[in-house]
Formats: sequence, C-alpha cells, structure tokens
Amino acid sequence: MRVPLYLQPRLEPPLSSLLADAPFLHSLADALGSPLNLLLPDRIAENADRFRGVYRAHRLSGRVYFAHKANRSGSLVRRLAAADAATGIDVASLGELRHALASGLTPDRIMATGPKDPEFLWLAARTGATVNLDSPTELGQLADLIRKYTLPRTDVLLRLSAFETATGPGVSGVRALSRPSRFGSPLRETGAVLDAVERHRDAVRLTGVAYHLDTTGLAEKAAALEQCVAVMDECRARGLDPRVIDIGGGFGVGYVAEAGQWERYTTELANAVLGTRPALTWRGHGYGLRNEGGTLRGSLALYPAHRPTAGPGYLGELLSHPAPASGRPLATLLLEHLYDLVCEPGRALADQCGLSLARVTDVRPTGHDSGDLLVRLGMNAGDMSLEEHGVLVDPILLSRPPAVDPMERAGDDGPVGVYLAGNLCLEADLITRRKVFLPRRPRPGDLLAFANTAGYAMDFRAHRAQRQPAARTVAVTRDGASWRWCPDEDYWPITGTGGPTS
Repeated sequence: MRVPLYLQPRLEPPLSSLLADAPFLHSLADALGSPLNLLLPDRIAENADRFRGVYRAHRLSGRVYFAHKANRSGSLVRRLAAADAATGIDVASLGELRHALASGLTPDRIMATGPKDPEFLWLAARTGATVNLDSPTELGQLADLIRKYTLPRTDVLLRLSAFETATGPGVSGVRALSRPSRFGSPLRETGAVLDAVERHRDAVRLTGVAYHLDTTGLAEKAAALEQCVAVMDECRARGLDPRVIDIGGGFGVGYVAEAGQWERYTTELANAVLGTRPALTWRGHGYGLRNEGGTLRGSLALYPAHRPTAGPGYLGELLSHPAPASGRPLATLLLEHLYDLVCEPGRALADQCGLSLARVTDVRPTGHDSGDLLVRLGMNAGDMSLEEHGVLVDPILLSRPPAVDPMERAGDDGPVGVYLAGNLCLEADLITRRKVFLPRRPRPGDLLAFANTAGYAMDFRAHRAQRQPAARTVAVTRDGASWRWCPDEDYWPITGTGGPTS
C-alpha cells in the first residue's frame, strides 16, 4: 500500500480527553448500544464566550444566538440557558421554539427564523420572542394574528438578500448580486417592505435588519453588512428606531488538524480521478471532479475541512474587514452608528461539542484485489452525516482490549485502507465513499469514534429506516479525574445533577 492519506481530526479539550478514555467509551457503548452520540454541554458555553470575546475586543454590544437546527439536543440548549444573558437561541420551527422555552430560555433571548406557519408565528408573538421576518407576506400574517388574538406588539427584524458586490477594481468596478437565496426580501424591494412595516406599526416594532449569506467570502459579507447599515439609516429617516444588525451564521469549523494532510489528500484525489494513481473512492466517486479525456473537469464539492481561521476567529476577521464603499472597518462602522451586532452560529457554536460512536460488526476484503477492507458498522449514513455535508475527516479507532493472547492481534499492526459501510440493506448506505486510512486493522467489537459531529452531522438526517435503532444521545461532563453522564433529556446545568457517575 502507498503512504496512507490521513485526515486526522482537530481535537481540543475536553473532547480530546474524552476520546483518550477508551474504556469509558466502550462501557457506554456496551450499555447503550451502537450508534451512540455523546455531547459535551460545557463546551458550547465556552464557544459562546469566545464569540462574545470578539464583541468585547471590538467594543460591540449584542447577542450571540445558537442556531438550534444544528443539533436537536436538550443538554446543549439547557446549558446555554444557564449561560450569560448575552447568549440566545435561533429557532426555526414551532417544535424548536417550544423546546427552547421548556429548556429555560426566556423569550427575550429567543429569535424565530426560517419558514413559519401560523402556529409558530402565534407562539412567538404570544411569548414575546423576536421574529426574523422573511417576506412582506410573513409580516402581514404576523400582524393579522397579533390583531385577531390581541397579542403584544412584537419585535421584528427584516431579513434581506440579493446584495450588490463589486467584482471589478475599486468602488466603480462591475456590480453583481450576491449569490441567490430563497430567504429574505431582495434589497431592491426595501422601500416596499418598509412601507409595509409602517402600515403595521400598531402590531410590530422594527428592531433591525438581518441577512444570512451561504458563502464564506469576506467581501460578500462585508458588502451586505455595509448595505444593511444604509437600510438602517433609511429606517431612521422614516421615524423608525432599529438598533440591531443580524449577520447570520456561516463562520465555519476546522475539522482536519493539519493543512498539509488536507492539501495532499485533495491533490491525490484529483490524481485518482485522472487515473494517475490507484482509486481513493468507492466505484470512482469524484466528489464533483470528473475525468474527460484526460482533462480534470468539475469542481470539488467538499467542505474546506482544514480552515486556519474559523468560528470566532472568522468573525474577528470580518469585523476588521474594510467596508467596500467607505473603506472603514466594519466594527468601526457599527460603533459609529451605535448599532448592536447579532450573529447566529450553528456549526461554530457546536464545534468540539460531541462525537458519535459506532461498533465495528464485520471486517472483510472488498473483493477488488486491492488489499482494502470493507468495514461494516452498527450505524447508517443518516446517523453520522459528516460526508453528506461534504466533510471528510478520519474516525478514531478505539480497540477493545483483547480477551485472548495479544499475540493473536500482531498481524493487525500497520496502516490499512478501509471503506466504511452502514447497517442498511442498501448499496448506497456508505458512511464514507472515500477510502479511510486507519492505523491498524479493526476487529468486530472495536469502536470507531467520529469526532466533532455535534454541528449538523449527529442528528440532522437521522432516521429509523428498516427499524434500525436511532442513536441514543448522552450528555457528558467532567467529574474530577473521571466522567459523569446522563441521558441528554435528563441533563440540567445545576450542581449535583447530571445522572449517574461513571
């Protein structure tokens, strides 16, 4: 076999310490089954404080909202409820709103986003949550409900989209719209939307404007923020009194520890697609790349798994970035106008907050004369969807201590290339379509630990197909030199609670 192409995960405490305790993880999987999700609720509070630290560094005020859709956990939400009041939650459904309220978050710390049905709008208005409005139609529906049921006047933000960005040199360069979005009102329709806000002033109170761009480009986000400041100025000219600009999420997470491993893997993947090296994927899957007569075509459809700047660091870079028109740092622009900043990290707040465990159930040759192995796990692709989100990162092999003479495992030493298959009776049920390099041959009974799955990969696509068990989820906290765990739904951030001690 050629030199293994590792994509080793980036690990930080307490996740790194938890992964180092293989006996504890094996005991949990033995008791609760495979697959199994583990969450570290204290880490999400630390992440939120890191984001607020960026605010403090730039002398900005405002709230950091956790995008609840990233993880359905109760322990993460309850831990945030116990955190500083400058931390809130972004809910995108009636169920998430009810969950946030039941977890202890007060309505002033809740923002309702996403598509909204009448029941969602009613409960948000009834309880006093802020409503991030997607369109004039949604505004009209909310106002009608408020009047019909004599609800309190509701704080609202206007979500905007279709901002202009310069694609040529200087402010006078060619103007182009930001990438299309199905959310928010186009910037060019701002006047009509504000007219609607004025018509419904008896029902709603405009507190700010918002955007969420599906891009990591600083230039696009900087242009959107600067244009939101201009919209806020127009609001004030109309006698409205907004004070908040919500820049959404998209701050990113670094999954792979070393840049060199990521660069080497993506280079070798391109070579494999071209046929100049042995295959790296199941049945020649190219992750967006294809070979057309010896020429590499397409584009790599993968999340940038190694990111030197992500999460709070990315927010810091954005706030230091010059506004395209004025040239002033964006943080300075917000300070000069006395506007509060709001952001809605999902993946970035869940960074290093959890892992997913799967039991190895079968190991056999692929039958392709390559020396590679097919490893079947006690989970399916819906239980752990890192790859479904374009994230490539290696799992960690946690061997079960052998019950027989260790010499029987001597032949397992040395790296091996494996393909990871799920427990569904489907050819397509692959945990990863790439060859994963493990430091040694796994055996049935071993565990594979997929690190950093709390953001979107843990339960976003989980299901019960073929009546396979869905992953149980437990919350884990440090208890001196050992760990304390309880079912996710039983976790409360109160001293003396949290379930049985390991």
